[in-house]
Amino acid sequence: MTRTAAPEFSRLVPLGRLRMEPFRQKITATAAERADLTRRFGLLALDRLSATVELARRGEDMFLLRAAFSAEFVQSCVVTLDPVGGAVSEEFTLLYGPPEMETQAGQTVEDEIAFEPLVGTAIDIGEAVAQQFSLVLPPFPRSPGATIDAEAPPADDSGPLAAALSRLADRRGEPPR
Repeated sequence: MTRTAAPEFSRLVPLGRLRMEPFRQKITATAAERADLTRRFGLLALDRLSATVELARRGEDMFLLRAAFSAEFVQSCVVTLDPVGGAVSEEFTLLYGPPEMETQAGQTVEDEIAFEPLVGTAIDIGEAVAQQFSLVLPPFPRSPGATIDAEAPPADDSGPLAAALSRLADRRGEPPR
């Protein structure tokens, strides 16, 4: 039996704690959590990650999570490898429920609300924020002014590929291209 480590930014909310009125909480990643998230997401630094979260019951077995988060981070430029600072502020909504309710939930909520299967007796609002943060990170960060010279290499009929193609053409009796 293998144990999985707890997520780096875990904030569990027990389902038994949720009543009819929404549960609200502000969460902020500690320095140690930010260091762990930096490694997880391949960042150079994560200077801040905080969120305001609201979790509300939607019937007996469904829970709606609404969150707004903001973060400041540093990534590596894909061209120069120089540090590139970034900041994001985003909002998201997730609907949690038993896995067998996913089809039914999809018919009753808007397209922009993703369904998350509910496993266990708690919802990890910190991990939900961390996952959404990872989705909005720039995939190809670039330093201002960083460019890639996209100049085509000169045509070279003497390279190994040209020689191999020439031999293949000779075998078939075709003129080389």
